[in-house]
Amino acid sequence: MRTCLLLITLLISSLHTVHASVEENFIIRWTGQPQTVKKTLWLLRSEQAAIEQLIGHPYPRAVLPYWRAGKRTVWIVEEIGKEEPITFGIVVEDGRIRHMEVLHYRESRGWEIRDPRFLAQYRNARLNDGGLDREIDAISGATLSVNAATRMALLALWLDRQVQARQR
Repeated sequence: MRTCLLLITLLISSLHTVHASVEENFIIRWTGQPQTVKKTLWLLRSEQAAIEQLIGHPYPRAVLPYWRAGKRTVWIVEEIGKEEPITFGIVVEDGRIRHMEVLHYRESRGWEIRDPRFLAQYRNARLNDGGLDREIDAISGATLSVNAATRMALLALWLDRQVQARQR
């Protein structure tokens, strides 16, 4: 029994390490710095209200970590697809999405959003009157995952705008 519990504990801790390394690798790849300092964006209530209007519900965090390299910001954000969270890595530079990637997909359906050809639709997207400046093609059977990806693209662009405004 003790051996079984020990194995389960080791398995769970190794899974956490795998998740952390995926995120860390993403951050290093897009900042170019192995020891990038994590920054923190504290959201005011008014900003939380603006996010709720932007993505259609409150975002569950008022303190958001991000990483910065020059004008580039890197965001790790999560959104529920149908029932489970989807973790996205989003890189914003000069007010445009430079790169977007699904880091962890936990849903049983809709995994097609992980395809780089689908995610390429977000490249160079900007905020435009509370939405993206382009239409994103849907994927049959993955509507909720596509909607989650679009909401997180909007969020990352909006957050980058706040960071840039605070730097001035």
